[in-house]
Amino acid sequence: MRDLTMWQRWLADERGQDLIEYALLASFLGFAAMTAVTLLGAAMKSSYAAWDAAGQTDTMVDVPDPKSE
Repeated sequence: MRDLTMWQRWLADERGQDLIEYALLASFLGFAAMTAVTLLGAAMKSSYAAWDAAGQTDTMVDVPDPKSE
């Protein structure tokens, strides 16, 4: 068996590989969730703002004119 140098042994060692893969997967999912929540929040804010603005206009409510009665 040939004698491997310290760096070759370190590069060939697969212990802890699963832990690193799970950490990368968790960080990717966290980043994706953060991006989705940010985008969804912005979309919800604009939708509710438009809905609120439409609800504040007089065109939705027929206000009687007190002078005409």
